[in-house]
Amino acid sequence: MVGRPNVGKSTLVNQMVGSKVTITSARPQTTRNAIRGVVHGEGYQIVLVDTPGLHKPRTELGTRLNSLVYGTLAEADVVIFLVDATMPVGPGDRLISERLIAAGADVLVAVNKVDKATREQTVSQLVEASQWPFEHYFPISAKSGEGVDDLVDEVVARLPEGPQYYPDGTTTDLPEAIVIAEIVREKFLDRLNDELPHALVVRVEDIEERDDGIIDIAADVIVERNSQRGIVIGKGGTLLGAAGSEARHELETLLGARVNLRLQVVVERDWQRRAQLLDRLGFERS
Repeated sequence: MVGRPNVGKSTLVNQMVGSKVTITSARPQTTRNAIRGVVHGEGYQIVLVDTPGLHKPRTELGTRLNSLVYGTLAEADVVIFLVDATMPVGPGDRLISERLIAAGADVLVAVNKVDKATREQTVSQLVEASQWPFEHYFPISAKSGEGVDDLVDEVVARLPEGPQYYPDGTTTDLPEAIVIAEIVREKFLDRLNDELPHALVVRVEDIEERDDGIIDIAADVIVERNSQRGIVIGKGGTLLGAAGSEARHELETLLGARVNLRLQVVVERDWQRRAQLLDRLGFERS
């Protein structure tokens, strides 16, 4: 999955898998890892890679996220290139198309958010996108599922024969700690102002199951400034408490056990620009 930030890649992955494997948010640059979701069907298995949105990087983190996207192109059998039906095709879309053409990728273009766009907007986007030298274009809604079955059928038709990489029932290969960290981060993204989400990352420090079956999880919510720490905590700890409570309920459903979630807000100044700290946080170098 490739496309500009906030075009709906994560929502499409979840729709195709049939369950939540990657977090979604109205904030751009929500996805920060190459997340694999697994689709099981009659006689086929699709391994989806949800990538960060391609953007003009302003930090070391942004550079690494873009490199992560380009690195996946060489590994993929098929690339789904998402375009937003509600917005004009822009320089970012054209840059991605140029990269895909240069990589010689097998590309399917999906014009997403047709549930929000007018018919005129959708047709305009399809006409604009059809100028690229790709063969197949699909109007879809990742949110409602409209048009997604046709897209899946085309993906399956283009996949080579191979082994079953994951057992039946597997929906993702993400490590448990990363899944937990992403769920916690999602709850803060839903509550914070536009300028702060990019400066926030969650790091799980410990996961331990007690004898009584309760799972203790300790995690750091990392920001770049002392002023941001106050925003994340909220007046009287209200925002931290609300986000933590919602995350705990979702984790209990995911893990099938009671969860004791302990969050602390930590300041790591300019972490997005510090190469060694990005290494420790798991953001790989190109």
